[in-house]
Amino acid sequence: MQTEDIPPHILAQVEKLEHKFEAMGQDLSSYLDGLLYANYLTYWDYVHLDTLLSLQTPKTDFPDEQIFIMYHQITELYFKLILHEIKQITQHEFLTADFFVARLQRINRYFAYLVNTFEIMGDGMEKEQFLKFRMALLPASGFQSGQFRMIEICATDFKYLVDKDFYRQIDTHTTVEEMYEHIYWRLGATELATGKKTLTLKKFEEKYSEIFIRLAHTHTESNFFRLFKRKFPDSETVKIELRKFDALLNIDWKLAHFGSAVRYLHKEPADIEATGGTNWQKYLPPRFQKMIFYPELWSAEEIEDWGKSWVVEKLGRKK
Repeated sequence: MQTEDIPPHILAQVEKLEHKFEAMGQDLSSYLDGLLYANYLTYWDYVHLDTLLSLQTPKTDFPDEQIFIMYHQITELYFKLILHEIKQITQHEFLTADFFVARLQRINRYFAYLVNTFEIMGDGMEKEQFLKFRMALLPASGFQSGQFRMIEICATDFKYLVDKDFYRQIDTHTTVEEMYEHIYWRLGATELATGKKTLTLKKFEEKYSEIFIRLAHTHTESNFFRLFKRKFPDSETVKIELRKFDALLNIDWKLAHFGSAVRYLHKEPADIEATGGTNWQKYLPPRFQKMIFYPELWSAEEIEDWGKSWVVEKLGRKK
């Protein structure tokens, strides 16, 4: 084939590639040889499908344990998507309201999907199987999702993640480390009778505490709440998406878990072994936690009734 037989757009692309590789001190011809010899990419290789489908390793022979594993793996992949979007927002050099809103909308879609599909956990397993295979998984618990805690830390000022009783003691001199000692989620993994840390909590803190504290320091001025206050305090579209985000995480997602826990684990308060020792009766309901990322965006009445409308709606559907 003569040079004049090569379509002009192909020649133009080759010239651009040549300039690109010259700038890197590389030989384009060698890379073209590699392209010539390379095999075609397949879907299953691109998404590492065989590896992905091999990651389900049940601890028992109960069939429904496969459902339990896969849904949690799917959830963690969605959390990774959310953290990917959070990184784009918090590290954006020239953040605009439009970009902030677009990424928040993505995040809210991911969380809405998780909330809407939680019936897989709530109604998709036999209770008898669950109560048996769950005992083989102790002390592991969904409480130990480090990615979910990272999302919370990036979402708001760290002071809004402490237990509400300690919040009143916080002042400008309170350090992240001091606040972390009173982080709200610790109440979800304490023994009812003694208030001592469960093994679930101890292992979780061993793995993640330093990471969480470092992340909180990193996002002191770049968490969603700080970015909103500093850059877009008058943007109604940003406010709308932050409110959705707040409600999805702190009401819908937690009450979906609570509904599932009631279905499978409702026992006497002291009999909570099947949750890895987590104190879910007092930990999950939003009316007890009152975790709110953006209190300035909610009315006093909405804060007082935090989570109530969700319960009323769900009860109404069952009538």
